[in-house]
Amino acid sequence: MALPVPTLDHVVINARDEMDRCADTYRRLGFTLTERGYHSLGSMNHLAMFGTDYLELIAIPKAATTGRVDLLNYAPGLNGLVFGSEDSAATFEALRAAGAPFDPPVEFTRPVAVGGRTGDARFRTVRTKPGTHAYGRVYFCHHFTRDLVWRDEWRHHANGAIAVVRATIVEPDPKAAASLYTTMFGAAAVREIPGGRSLAVGNSRFDILSPGAFSAEFGALAPDAAGRPAYMAGLAFRTRSLAETRAALAKGGIAGVVERDGKLIVPAREAWNATLEFVE
Repeated sequence: MALPVPTLDHVVINARDEMDRCADTYRRLGFTLTERGYHSLGSMNHLAMFGTDYLELIAIPKAATTGRVDLLNYAPGLNGLVFGSEDSAATFEALRAAGAPFDPPVEFTRPVAVGGRTGDARFRTVRTKPGTHAYGRVYFCHHFTRDLVWRDEWRHHANGAIAVVRATIVEPDPKAAASLYTTMFGAAAVREIPGGRSLAVGNSRFDILSPGAFSAEFGALAPDAAGRPAYMAGLAFRTRSLAETRAALAKGGIAGVVERDGKLIVPAREAWNATLEFVE
């Protein structure tokens, strides 16, 4: 059975139980967010939609004791990297045959109001088994109702963002951490880079860097590790125009933005504990 081809579906910022504050932060960063949605599993979200992928903010209600309370086990910040699947059952069978540590698919829904009507967006996810890795959540998402998720009216952002082009993971042993992805996608999908390993994910990439390599690249712009030896650390977005991004960040009162090497870099302290880059 053929291994899956890695494509990016979305990336996830964990707001824990502080969705109002997190959503305000990402609006000030220049992202247009969808209305708040409520999953049948007990979590809630806002999305920033791009061309073929998206950014998700996820949280649980204050004082929740049921539902996705597992989100409280993770620090705020980047917490989920999600691959796309057009056939979750086949994806799971291929991963199981390859010996990759994934649980069977789980299906859930979220009501979405579009054009005066409300429909249920339906998803099925295939997630890595608990304890597979320490740095966050990795899974596949199969959309049954793409027309309720990818809407043109939600793709326009003041910061000009049009795609996710990079996600960064900090790991003390990048080579060992990358072995999961060689099992999932084959050895050709992973290559060695200075300071770590990189997985090609469609038009994007997931870089697994040693703490020293990540610190050398971002220094004081890096997230608070909160005692974690391994964690998801940063995202890079393609923008139509750095001038648009610059103006949106200034309007939002985002402090400490650094411009270098053709990039605008937002310190993690200004982006809910995730370092953000914008590139043309």
